[in-house]
Parts: sequence; C-alpha cells; structure tokens
Amino acid sequence: MATITDEYMREMLVKTRPYTVVLLKRTAAFRRPEVDATIWEHGRRNFSLRADGDLAVVLPVTSEGELAGVGIFTGMTEEVARLMDEDPGVVAGIFTYQLVPVRGFPGDSLPG
Repeated sequence: MATITDEYMREMLVKTRPYTVVLLKRTAAFRRPEVDATIWEHGRRNFSLRADGDLAVVLPVTSEGELAGVGIFTGMTEEVARLMDEDPGVVAGIFTYQLVPVRGFPGDSLPG
C-alpha cells in the first residue's frame, strides 16, 4: 500500500469539487418486458448526458431489488434534479431517484 503524507493529503483535498450522485430506484410499476422500450430510451439519454459531460459515471445495478442504478453527475443537485425529472423512466413512473451531494477528485475514473 502506498504511503500518503499529510502534505500530499492537503494538496489533494484542495483539488476536490462538488458532484451529485443519483441513486436510481425501481418503483412497483417496473415490470419487464413492458418497461423495456422506456429503459432503452433512458439508456439513450444517459449516453447523450455522458457525451455532453453532464454524467461522468453510469453504473447500472445488475442485481434484482429496489436499486436500479447509480450515476455520478458533474452538476449541482438543483440542475441534476431538473435533468432527472425529464428522464423517460422517471416521467413514466418506473423510476424514482435520490440525490446525494458529494465531493470528488476531477479525473477520477473507473479502471479500464
């Protein structure tokens, strides 16, 4: 494990910036295959948000249960709420969401 000094910690902490985590949740209206076309459009929109730089990380949840996905957005919670309110799955009532303001390091990414 790497050794991290106090000086390094101080240098890194000033580089953090705000992000918003979205916890996407399934509702009782989520029933396959009826929702598949809506989920397809939800995914298309996520690709567009990624291309525009609004959605940094998309993590669909692969297990069954209430949680459907996790997203890390680059905007503040008010803007992300507006984006999520326009999501096809939210509009259709098959998803709800919870917003969590967080801080992170620009440039962090999932390993390839």
